[in-house]
Amino acid sequence: MTQPGGPERTRYDVVVVGGGHNGLVAAAYLAKAGRSVLVLERQDHTGGAAVSERVFAGVDARLSRFSYLVSLLPDRIVRDLGLRFETRKRRISSYTPVGERGLLVDNGSAAGTRESFVQTTGSDRDFEAWQRFYAMTGQLARRVFPTLTEPLPTRAELQRTVDDSAAWEAVFERPLGESVEAAFADDTVRGVVLTDALIGTFTHAHDRSLLQNRCFLYHVIGGGTGDWNVPVGGMGALTDALADAVRGAGARILTGATVTAIETDDVTAEVRYTRAGAEETVSARHVLVNAAPYELAHLLGEQAEKPEGAQLKINMLLRRLPALRDTTIDPRTAFAGTFHIAESATQLEHAYREAVSGRLPSAPPSEIYCHTLTDPSLLAPELIEQGMHTLTLFGLHTPARLFADDPRGAKERLVDATLAQLDSVLAEPIRDCLATDAAGEPCLEARTPVELEQEIGLPGGHIFHADLSFPYLTGGADTLAARWGVATEHRNILLCGAGAVRGGGVSGIGGHNAAMAVLAVTAATE
Repeated sequence: MTQPGGPERTRYDVVVVGGGHNGLVAAAYLAKAGRSVLVLERQDHTGGAAVSERVFAGVDARLSRFSYLVSLLPDRIVRDLGLRFETRKRRISSYTPVGERGLLVDNGSAAGTRESFVQTTGSDRDFEAWQRFYAMTGQLARRVFPTLTEPLPTRAELQRTVDDSAAWEAVFERPLGESVEAAFADDTVRGVVLTDALIGTFTHAHDRSLLQNRCFLYHVIGGGTGDWNVPVGGMGALTDALADAVRGAGARILTGATVTAIETDDVTAEVRYTRAGAEETVSARHVLVNAAPYELAHLLGEQAEKPEGAQLKINMLLRRLPALRDTTIDPRTAFAGTFHIAESATQLEHAYREAVSGRLPSAPPSEIYCHTLTDPSLLAPELIEQGMHTLTLFGLHTPARLFADDPRGAKERLVDATLAQLDSVLAEPIRDCLATDAAGEPCLEARTPVELEQEIGLPGGHIFHADLSFPYLTGGADTLAARWGVATEHRNILLCGAGAVRGGGVSGIGGHNAAMAVLAVTAATE
């Protein structure tokens, strides 16, 4: 629905293409600064991949359907935009089943974590190494995270900010696998560390391009702490608050508006879109694109290489949490953090090699989150009373290419293999714990990279829109947009989504930085 507040306009200061969280952040900042802003969103609602939805028919349970946790969203964005949004920390960092026991990392008990390391690995050597390693990443987080909402530093400037030669070498200079193998002896411990370098990124621990290092960096610096928190009310609580901020600042949001083309002479841009069967055109001084660079190239009539995602996403609603083979731990504790499945270093490497060779991983690695243990409000009161819980599973090393020839069959085989791998650490099959919807069907939804592209416009299913970059300048800084990491080949068209430098994840950083670039440009020319 068109937002009330006056007649339709054909010219704006800024048009934002895409009403996901980054586009809404940019629109809110710019509208608060007095710019006229139009947001065009293809779907019938805002939020993009950051939504809370009742996935299963007739069941009042809201799931963070596509994106799950919050780490990179700066508090300053929440404060600047006056958002009514909060997150909750998880005391349990992770649990990884190992045989009949498991490795529990408890943020609230160093002694308990040490004991778990000893029981799992046979000594406390890797626990001591763990403490040293994450003290290093914690310091890195405190120094790097504040730079993400400032103009891009040069590589040398960021190195001076880090001010730790060992940390710089481990994260920015050599393949992460080398540092992990030097620090830790146990295969399981190595895998737990490496998952942060691989989730959402199709590569391996010793990739000389350091793609895994870039992924790792963003996973450990969020908020200056590296904590991954549960959004209260689900991920949609954030984007609903952002949409309210956008409208409250006077911007216009049009949903059901599919952008079909963008043209620019670098001074004025025209955006064509269809809505309710009619084609419309609006012009703007700046266009901010909250879509992948690949999609922007398509809208401009240009060519670009399509990225490739490599993850399986499974959403489930359970009647109860499953019992574990490890009888020494309460499932409510094991599932309270990140539950790792088939993610030792060796298993991760084997799954990657199988996928590279064109085969679905025989033992698919994945990790599970149970948000309702931290935020029960995602469930209706009667579901809470019945002991129900949500589970969201993120599978690794399943690139889009594996679904090209037989999308349905490959998906079925992968889901079966993934759940079988989970069952191998449970005392009962996970399917026996699934709730049923209004039609009596099991409450399980799975999405491959191909389906993520079809449903929410992620090219190749790539959740970061493109491969991540280190958060420093790699080219010239001849424009303000380049200095903010949001530049394209056209001076008045900027990236404001996950594909910007320092994009990726639910952060709002791409939107913030694009808005800052626009305000800096207009301030310099007014």
